Amino acid sequence: MLNIIQLLPDSIANQIAAGEVVQRPASVVKELLENAVDAGAKSLQVIIRDAGRTLVQIIDDGSGMSETDARMSFERHATSKIRSSDDLFRIRTMGFRGEALASIAAVAQVEMRTRRADEELGTLIRIEGSEIKAQEMVSCLPGTNILVKNLFFNVPARRNFLKSNSVEMRHILDEFQRVALAHPEVGFSLFHNDQEVYNLVAGKLSRRIIDMFGKSYREQLAFCEEETPYVKVRGYIGKPESARKARGDQFFFVNNRFIKHNYLHHAVIGAYEGTLPEGSHPFYVLFIEIDPSHIDINIHPTKTEIKFDDERSVYAIVMAAVRKAVGIYNLSPSLDFESDVNFLDGGGSSNAIERHFAPAENKPKPLTPSWSEAKPAASAPRKAPAGNWQAMFEGLATPETPARGKDVFPSEISADWLGPALAPPPAESQLDAPETNSAQTEPEAVTVGSRANKLVNELPDLQTTEDAILQVQNRYLLVPVKSGLMIIDQRRAYERILYDQFHAALSRRNGVAQQLLFPKTVTVSPVDFQLALDLRDELTSLGFQFDELGQNTFVIRGVPAMTTGENEEELFANLLAQLREETGRLKLERAEVLARSLARRSAGRHTVTLSPTERKALVDQLFGATNPSYTPAGEPVTTVLTLDKIAGLFKS
Repeated sequence: MLNIIQLLPDSIANQIAAGEVVQRPASVVKELLENAVDAGAKSLQVIIRDAGRTLVQIIDDGSGMSETDARMSFERHATSKIRSSDDLFRIRTMGFRGEALASIAAVAQVEMRTRRADEELGTLIRIEGSEIKAQEMVSCLPGTNILVKNLFFNVPARRNFLKSNSVEMRHILDEFQRVALAHPEVGFSLFHNDQEVYNLVAGKLSRRIIDMFGKSYREQLAFCEEETPYVKVRGYIGKPESARKARGDQFFFVNNRFIKHNYLHHAVIGAYEGTLPEGSHPFYVLFIEIDPSHIDINIHPTKTEIKFDDERSVYAIVMAAVRKAVGIYNLSPSLDFESDVNFLDGGGSSNAIERHFAPAENKPKPLTPSWSEAKPAASAPRKAPAGNWQAMFEGLATPETPARGKDVFPSEISADWLGPALAPPPAESQLDAPETNSAQTEPEAVTVGSRANKLVNELPDLQTTEDAILQVQNRYLLVPVKSGLMIIDQRRAYERILYDQFHAALSRRNGVAQQLLFPKTVTVSPVDFQLALDLRDELTSLGFQFDELGQNTFVIRGVPAMTTGENEEELFANLLAQLREETGRLKLERAEVLARSLARRSAGRHTVTLSPTERKALVDQLFGATNPSYTPAGEPVTTVLTLDKIAGLFKS
């Protein structure tokens, strides 16, 4: 019988390795940037075309390579950083496996020029699909200039799995940010399609954070430091009032290597206990220094996941460091920004605590129901308020609608008169689909005998006036019903109502904009700037009106009318941050993600005291929503304590 096991050709083996190391253009950027940092570069230039599909170029002024090293760098598992197995437990460099260049060269056309400072000539190497096309001596600057062209040119199936240019560019920007934050002592610049995206000068970490994320972070940062014989923690955290609803601005670095670690993130959130708004996530850039022998970084191809030999101790120290910083800020809310700590010399000072005077918080305005904003003209046909199911079914009088008995309904009434509470529900598959009927389409008639009765059976039979609706801790509404007591989560109710309104505006592209008397300017990160441009049509449909005003800056001229009363700059910036998170996490259409994000963002400000009329309006609007029982994310909005349950609470 013939032997059937054989060694794979190097080209195929490299392509298999590339499947783990090179997942998208951002993977190439990450690996090449880390190589340049390991080479001692003090200045790095990144040039991208078509979101990395056609070109990723990294130019550095590092140590460069000899002719032999340049050739060997493209061999599998060829590395200058490991000589024995013991070295695996002393790794402090970014790369060490020797897979990056070999994997990249297996799925792209690569051209590299490199020269040592003490040599007159450098080396040029051209490789396509692991096959060397040329190697010669050339005149070039000291350092390394590497071009990766036409990624996945020989693996079209992999190329087809790439996302849109805007999505791929956001991944590139994420990787660029991580490396640039880890090394503030190195100057970085980034160009995309000949436009400058970043130009970061070498300096202190605080300067790097502000240059990268915007000047608004200058007032948000608080220095954080804790040192023990086992581990050191240093960095900056965001002050509690600057926390955002979306995650994404949280960075952990272990020995200057970016990592993802949910366990340590939990430690940070725990340190903020009692100071953060519900559902908010603080900004932080935290550096953990630990003996490499206490960690294992060789558990994931991208090296973003690590293991500690004593996670509990690291958890406790991180929490203590952040808790101390939060406590000092609360006691001394003023900042000497110029007294900064430079992490490059390994020193630190507990005096580098940044403080500021927090602005007074504007009290959010309750959501005003659309039917209460204006009275219809005397000559106009009178319509019942949308969602006024209580008056319809029980004959209760309201200021807007006279009392009606159940026997006065005609046999058929238009859905427009009944309002959304009685309108036929859309099919499940149509909940997120664009509206197909034009504005001129006549509303479909419904039969009260079937539709109204069905609604009465589906919804709790509320028998109350507005004075009977109680509010608890600005968070819950207690509504008496025949079967017992209904509890409504106030914030989630607003989220459901706002989601329906935003989604309808997106579907019909008729969102109402509230013009700003004085336009506002907002500077966002390059990632969010690209995202806003990508979603310009959808944002405009909601009611946002904005124009580009220089690099990473917009001027806001209008906001959705339903968000009136919010800080316009924060609304726009925080919405983009949340969109960035949910776009990558949820497989949803743009309109769905945008409506969800803005609804969640805006609902948080509605945990305020409501008047009896506002409580009644909220209940009316909730049961006029498409799904009053759940938020768009599936969280329950209402629950009913039946009389039996209540009686059970008093049993001895």
